[in-house]
Amino acid sequence: MVSEELKSRFFGVFDVVGSTTIAAREVGVNPNTAAGWVRKAGLSATGRPGRRPGVYAHPRKAEFQQLRAAGVPRGVAARQVEVSAKTARDWDLGVRTVQGWRVFPDGHRVRYKSVVESAPVGAEPSPASIEAELHPRFLTLLERERIADLHREGRSLRAIGRALGRPASTIKREIDAYSVQGVYRPHQAHRAWARARPRPKESKLAADGPLREYVTGKLAVHWSPEQICKSLAKEFPHDESMRVSTETIYQAIYVQARGGLRREVATALRTGRTRRKPHKSPAVRTRRFVDPMIMISERPAEVADRAVPGHWEGDLIVGTGSRSAIVTLVERTTRYVLLGHLPSGHTAEEVRDVLIPLIRSLPEHLRGSLTWDQGTEMAAHHQFSIATGVPVYFCDPHSPWQRGSNENTNGLLRQYFPKGTDLSAYGPEDLEHVAQELNARPRKTLDWDTPAERLRDLLTTI
Repeated sequence: MVSEELKSRFFGVFDVVGSTTIAAREVGVNPNTAAGWVRKAGLSATGRPGRRPGVYAHPRKAEFQQLRAAGVPRGVAARQVEVSAKTARDWDLGVRTVQGWRVFPDGHRVRYKSVVESAPVGAEPSPASIEAELHPRFLTLLERERIADLHREGRSLRAIGRALGRPASTIKREIDAYSVQGVYRPHQAHRAWARARPRPKESKLAADGPLREYVTGKLAVHWSPEQICKSLAKEFPHDESMRVSTETIYQAIYVQARGGLRREVATALRTGRTRRKPHKSPAVRTRRFVDPMIMISERPAEVADRAVPGHWEGDLIVGTGSRSAIVTLVERTTRYVLLGHLPSGHTAEEVRDVLIPLIRSLPEHLRGSLTWDQGTEMAAHHQFSIATGVPVYFCDPHSPWQRGSNENTNGLLRQYFPKGTDLSAYGPEDLEHVAQELNARPRKTLDWDTPAERLRDLLTTI
């Protein structure tokens, strides 16, 4: 009987090397037994050390994840474990690399360059390129085999189309294009299609001529590719040779393989970028923190209408050089202010360690919720919520009005702490004095009561 300890040791090695045989030899178990363990666990091996499908066994990935859980910014954590920014971003997103595909947690997959697209022009496509995952609009090899079988049976084009769920015109084009002496051969058709798929057509801007001169001249005076594209149609309405799409111009600038305008990169575009910057869809956008945020849209209605006390808004006032800061908390109903001392920095851990005692100093019924912006100082929000039982709701990006009471209070605090002030020069006693002054000011929004009076009434009536 094999012990569970030995089995556990095996999987520990297997997670790193990705090979059943090597892991079995390392811990001293029968390879057949080890293969059974792997199969029952629903795993598979790569047959070579270092990788397993879906698992990137980087030796410092666990260290990176610990740093991110502690609130360390991604760039800082990436430099500390010596990985690229792209790798760090993928780890944060939970992206896995599987057989050349980047697989996102929601199942979305991206393959930047397929084997077919990277094959030399005129070369015989490999089996991997022919069997590559295709868009549903393309015929697969199985569909071509089905077309051949039904065509031999004498079925009509419409009947074949109905059997495959394809238009009859698609079936006709397929048979006409890839039949040899009246016989449709599916495997030969699939190879011919894969060979033609890259469409190795030379870019319009790769050769000298009026079109290239026009595009180069307009880029020199900082026209955008879209402006150039539209102006060509307007200036040369009857000359089809003077047409180029916006995307073709961008490819001529950015994509070396397309050629054409590489020398003009430095001054061609207003951004001055020499590499293309992809735009992410909301579904693929990088998460702000390791722990998921609860957005302000999920905040209870009783918080929004200020009917129930105990809900707070928070932010930081940052000193000169961003070396010191003050935590500011404002209660939404009474406008009561609490200040926290951050003399030497405002990392996620430092902010968490100041916020927890501030909230714990309040009575239980005044610990409703905390609303904050998406600053990195709140990366430890989950730990704060566990310690205090107070949920944290995050505002939408660039929406300071969603915590208007706090923004107003920060403006009042700048009377005491002007911008550019070294806030480390002020101690906890100074902050307490300022908070008392603010809480003793009558407010128009409170019918000229003071925040201290409103809070006193809450504490004495509940």
